[in-house]
Amino acid sequence: MDKRLIEIKEYQGDGYKPLIDFETWRVAVLKYCDELLPAKISKLQKHEESDEVFVLLQGSCTLFIADGKEDLGTIYQQHMELLKLYNIKKSTWHSHTLSKDAVVLIVENVNTCLINSPEIVLNEIEKKMITHVNY
Repeated sequence: MDKRLIEIKEYQGDGYKPLIDFETWRVAVLKYCDELLPAKISKLQKHEESDEVFVLLQGSCTLFIADGKEDLGTIYQQHMELLKLYNIKKSTWHSHTLSKDAVVLIVENVNTCLINSPEIVLNEIEKKMITHVNY
């Protein structure tokens, strides 16, 4: 088939991988990696220029979402269900943890990067809030 008609991508590795960028949007895949184990999560991030959509395709994933603006405030856990769309709103602190078999589809602005996505370090109390996750 003519490559100008269709682009086919896949990702077999671990962690986050952008697969398709087009004009203002990006589609990526997130898979298990050790740095996203609850005990290893040391910070949350927010995107100042983009909502971020998560879709669980396989396995288990828990989103951590905080309601604060400058500081984290209260951290909530949202266990994802297969094939439901979870739209993390712009400027919302968040992170996630995944089971070893998890596959998550992510859609965000193509320019989402560390420059427009500040991170905040978790204190000991906040770390304890996210270390008690049951898949």
